Amino acid sequence: MSTPSWFTEAHQASGSSIGFRVEKLLHAEKTPFQTIEIYQTTDWGNLMVIDGCVMLTSRDNFLYHEMMTHPALFTHARAKRVVIIGGGDCGTLREVLKHEEVEKATQVEIDERVTRLAEQYFPELCESNADTRAELKFADGIKYMAEAEAESIDLVIVDSTDPVGPAEGLFNAAFYTSCYKALRHGGILVQQSESPLVHLELIKAMRAAMRTAGFSAVKTLPFPQPCYPTGWWSCTMARKGGELSGFRERGAAAKSFATRYYNAEVHKGALALPEFLREALGE
Repeated sequence: MSTPSWFTEAHQASGSSIGFRVEKLLHAEKTPFQTIEIYQTTDWGNLMVIDGCVMLTSRDNFLYHEMMTHPALFTHARAKRVVIIGGGDCGTLREVLKHEEVEKATQVEIDERVTRLAEQYFPELCESNADTRAELKFADGIKYMAEAEAESIDLVIVDSTDPVGPAEGLFNAAFYTSCYKALRHGGILVQQSESPLVHLELIKAMRAAMRTAGFSAVKTLPFPQPCYPTGWWSCTMARKGGELSGFRERGAAAKSFATRYYNAEVHKGALALPEFLREALGE
């Protein structure tokens, strides 16, 4: 590309699209699992695209990574052992390891090339990969959780792509049952749960499947995400014993590390659902 062009992702479910002005294609390859492209944009830093869908940009990924991690970690009393399913760009791992109580964080990503390309084109997200508490595994996350030792994990974060292809098996009761078994009492499962505006039926199905698996409390937290369809995204938390309506607010307010979006007030706000979501989700 000698002059700026546009990368555009059409989203059929919402009848809309998202586009970024790009200066050049930095990298493209087809792995055994998917097609990965990296673009340099004019205003949003680098852009990662997988199978034609936007995964992240340098400019706005902090919204997603912070909301996928800190609400759950400040809700749990003391999460020592964390497992991340997916999360190949390593941004979620970086946020998890900001918490001093975490003794081990294992990232299980099926496609190693996602991580290697993130190390090259999004190095700021990979700055904690060498932390002695971090463990990078390149394997099937569904199999990993099915084989996990019972009651050995405090927090499972499912940082996956959309529920198609390699990620399809991460959105059902069988997978949630594996997570439930592996979690200690009071443990939390958190999963990215798409857009509340256009994926409401998926969110409802996820929550029902989590309840079927045995989780006692389920809570969906919306947050802004400009690079994803509709610009509005969510994560859904499920707890094995106990509730999700409160969190360690004083700890969140006095956190010892920097964030760009998450704070105690944002956490409280995310727990307060808009009316249409309260009605649809029965809260």
